[in-house]
Amino acid sequence: MKARDVVVVDGVRTAFGRAGEKGFFWHTRADDMVVRVIRELLRRNPKVTREMVEENVWGATTQEGDQGLTLGRTSALLAGLPESCSGCSVDRMCAGGLTAITTAASEIALGACDIAIAGGVEHMGHHPMGATADPNPRFLTERLVSEDALVMGKTAENLHDLYPEITKEMADEYALHSQLKTARGYAEGKIQKMIVPMTVYTKEGWIVADRDQQPRPETTMEGLASLKTPFRIQGKVTPGNSSGLNDGAAAVLLMSADKAAELGVEGRLRLKGYAYAGVRPEIMGYGPIPATRKALERTGLSMEDMGVIELNEAFAVQAIIFMKEFGLKFPDDERLNALGGAIAFGHPLAGSGPRLVIHLLSLFSDRPDLRYGMTTMCVGLGQGATAIWERV
Repeated sequence: MKARDVVVVDGVRTAFGRAGEKGFFWHTRADDMVVRVIRELLRRNPKVTREMVEENVWGATTQEGDQGLTLGRTSALLAGLPESCSGCSVDRMCAGGLTAITTAASEIALGACDIAIAGGVEHMGHHPMGATADPNPRFLTERLVSEDALVMGKTAENLHDLYPEITKEMADEYALHSQLKTARGYAEGKIQKMIVPMTVYTKEGWIVADRDQQPRPETTMEGLASLKTPFRIQGKVTPGNSSGLNDGAAAVLLMSADKAAELGVEGRLRLKGYAYAGVRPEIMGYGPIPATRKALERTGLSMEDMGVIELNEAFAVQAIIFMKEFGLKFPDDERLNALGGAIAFGHPLAGSGPRLVIHLLSLFSDRPDLRYGMTTMCVGLGQGATAIWERV
């Protein structure tokens, strides 16, 4: 049996809120964010009826509370998808949402279903990263994993040790460009098109969450230089050159290319290939490099073929290393994160992978010259994830 082509038809996300009581999703359930995204995908694509959706796959790092009980299945029922629609949840920490997409795509490729919704959600206000985890003591007592692996900021400081030529000033400069590009994306009305507004209750009353809380367009190099380095005395990693703690959900609508043609639906991106790779957990930010090399090798493509690259900016140093390893121009390669990245938008863990794909959809719509694009990200406990996409 030959694998079928899988296409992305559309993608949408909630605004990304700050985690905690100051975030506008503090009184909102994670599964309700998921439901809002599912319903919006179907509203925007009326040729795809609810009865046609056969699979609903969602990534979440902390699968408990309002993110538990097999979120893919419960959210399908809550969103009004048919009882015949199956659903599941997956966890690959930061790459949970991207894993949901590649999982659903693989089902479609092998004929298990024709149409699927796949995405990721994280309510880091309700579920702080690792708060209820119980790591096996052997990780540390047998020195299987460095203690640094459990603190993401320390893994970023370790990357600075590996690449001492990457200074704090370079990390800050990269972060500044991320903020400026996001500000420009908002000013041009591009970011707003990706966000589904959601009416939510806050301590100030009911509001419409339709704009990310995290971006700081007023950012300056002077302001970044003044920030403390919480993970190491005289370190290089600060809140300004790192992604934030956030709440949000994002998803895409997938189907086989044949089904898209049958329905008269535009398939916008074809999944060309993907790869996951592991690295030492204490340098988890290095993960996108071997994952990208693996994905390029298996698709027969090169970095020169990639017209746009969406890299999740967990930390500026991780992004700079990626640029260095693949010959991208520092500090602002035009192919990389043209609309800004997680340093500006925030990083709601499993919600970030689908956001990267949604950004690709936007960039491909604006750039008819593009043929190939890439989404890539690092993953807690030492992994990397990369997917390569082709214009249909």
